[in-house]
Amino acid sequence: MNLVILSAAVVAAVGIVVGIGLGLFGEKFKVEIDEKEAAVREALPGNNCGACGFAGCDAMAKAIAQGKAPVNGCPVGGEGCAKAIGDIMGVAAEAAEKKVAYVRCKGTCDAAKIQYNYQGIKDCRMAGSVPGAGDKACSYGCMGYGSCVSACEFDAIHVVNGVAVVDKEKCKACGKCIAACPQNLITMVSYNQKTFVQCRNKDRGPAVKKVCDNGCIGCTLCTKQCKFDAIHMEGNVPVIDETKCKNCGLCAAVCPAKVIEHPKAEQLREAMAKKKAAEAAKKKAEAEAAKRAAEAAKNAEAPAEEAPKAEA
Repeated sequence: MNLVILSAAVVAAVGIVVGIGLGLFGEKFKVEIDEKEAAVREALPGNNCGACGFAGCDAMAKAIAQGKAPVNGCPVGGEGCAKAIGDIMGVAAEAAEKKVAYVRCKGTCDAAKIQYNYQGIKDCRMAGSVPGAGDKACSYGCMGYGSCVSACEFDAIHVVNGVAVVDKEKCKACGKCIAACPQNLITMVSYNQKTFVQCRNKDRGPAVKKVCDNGCIGCTLCTKQCKFDAIHMEGNVPVIDETKCKNCGLCAAVCPAKVIEHPKAEQLREAMAKKKAAEAAKKKAEAEAAKRAAEAAKNAEAPAEEAPKAEA
């Protein structure tokens, strides 16, 4: 009986000593928690997507709390998240320009030429490891196997008629689709941008048309039409400078391959065609009027024929 009591006493004493030791060590080596950092982390959406440029939401919260990142730095959280974090940090959250992903390809199933029947895994990265990189003949275009679709957490991108298409209303600009695309076709653009070049094939026109009916032929008409110096050729493909582009759509209107996308491209083409027809008709009428005037002047200058004299 005494042995049992002694054992219990020893265990209790050891527990007390260990408890006191842990308490002292915990107090000495405790990690100070920044209350603002914790509050910011709570306000962040928690996707850990890395679109902000940091390793995840924890790293982003720490950077914001330390003043090393802006309160509106989370593209996924948007304006509401930025306002909440601004209130925590005691600063005003400036409105950040909304960005969305865009797929620069128009090689749909009815336009892209097929080089062979691909029977492998339906994944762009896997298809890229085989000769030819999938069934489409264009080595620059969208493979259409949906690696970007699998990467998106917001159901914002889908393969439509063989090409990935982004739903800009759902896109959070996390950038995961960009990382997943082995063709480097997806880029971030301004939500308000309306003019896009839907081709990345850098080959010359004849070679492009052999692999895709919708490819850019590199004619440079778009660059000549732009009044704002907003579109330039990189290789054989035009590239739009968003900082200069006014979204007038004239480059899309003159594109013979209809590779440049603009919501009013067709209306602009019709208007330009009518204007050209009217100008041509005006020039024709002016030429005809000038011709008639010249003929009339010539007739007026010609000497009149003498009337025959009557015989006596």
